[in-house]
Amino acid sequence: MVIINTVLGLLLTLICLTMQTAVSFWGVRYYIEHTARADERGRRHPGFVPLLATTSAMMLACLVQISLWAGLFLLLGQFDRFYDAVYHSAVNFATLGYGDIVMKAEWKLLGPLEAINGSMMLGMIAAALMAMLQHMIKAALAARPPRPRSRGG
Repeated sequence: MVIINTVLGLLLTLICLTMQTAVSFWGVRYYIEHTARADERGRRHPGFVPLLATTSAMMLACLVQISLWAGLFLLLGQFDRFYDAVYHSAVNFATLGYGDIVMKAEWKLLGPLEAINGSMMLGMIAAALMAMLQHMIKAALAARPPRPRSRGG
């Protein structure tokens, strides 16, 4: 049973990784292209809307991944209602680990595997958003007029 849990968990993790990678690449590309366009138009905060759109897309990707894991749990007969499966999946994905709802013993290993998956995906999101924020900071500093130097005091 450990092997089946591991194989199922790794396959779903691979699907989630592919999805998150695609969304992250799209998000960074979208951010760069739309920030440049907004900057050309002279907008005061050219990165705000692209960053908001990218963050929303990444959040949506997480919700889709949580739903995929919930679907697997339903398929395995671990839950009767989609809501319970999504709740359990979200707790695992976010590594909260409440433990108020647990799966049957033969499928429990999927919980930690989803937690590892969620940690990786959330880390990827954090890295992509940090890169965008660094870009925003550099652009803001470059656009600032130089300050006059004060003469000794």
